Amino acid sequence: MKKCIYILLLFCACATQVLADGVVLASEPIEVAKVDTGLVFIPVSTPLPAEIPVKSSFQPDPDMAVWLAAVVPGLGQIYNRQYWKLPIIYGGTMGLAYAISWNNQMYIDYRKAYLDAIDHDPSTNYYVNVISKAEGEALTSTDIQRIKNRQDTYLRNRDLCIIFTGVLYLLTLIDAYVDAQMADYDISPDLSLQVAPAVIPPTQAQQNDASVGLRCRLKF
Repeated sequence: MKKCIYILLLFCACATQVLADGVVLASEPIEVAKVDTGLVFIPVSTPLPAEIPVKSSFQPDPDMAVWLAAVVPGLGQIYNRQYWKLPIIYGGTMGLAYAISWNNQMYIDYRKAYLDAIDHDPSTNYYVNVISKAEGEALTSTDIQRIKNRQDTYLRNRDLCIIFTGVLYLLTLIDAYVDAQMADYDISPDLSLQVAPAVIPPTQAQQNDASVGLRCRLKF
């Protein structure tokens, strides 16, 4: 019986020693090793910065702009991204084309009437379509001169419209070239005028003393 009690006490003592070695008291500080993983935690509520798109600079080629404008009027302006000029170009072209067609038709009518008026043939009386004259009524010299004047007026107007069309075509070429050439020209809105006193030194032609004046400098 005593042997059993001794064995039981020895077992409890060993168990108590094992538990004492494996248990860490709460009062003792616990050191935790810090591991740097390189990760940065961002709160969910914080928005991520958006990438700012980089605007590519466009530099047109002047030769290409001229060739495009020469092939199709207005195409050079489209190449230079000057779209607001297209209504001006096409509006002017359509207006001049209509003026050429209308003046040419009026010239043809008055030309035929003038030829019928001076051929002295009663069967050719196309002039009644352009002037208020009854059929078979003789024309006076004033009527014939009026028909000729209108014929010449419509001919001149038609030729002027053709010239204006050519000028407009040349202007589209020049405009396309200048726009492409000046695409990278920096136009600064800073205009300033500086006025400051200055000492003007004497010159060889004028051997007097130095004079005082104002110096103006315009910056643009």
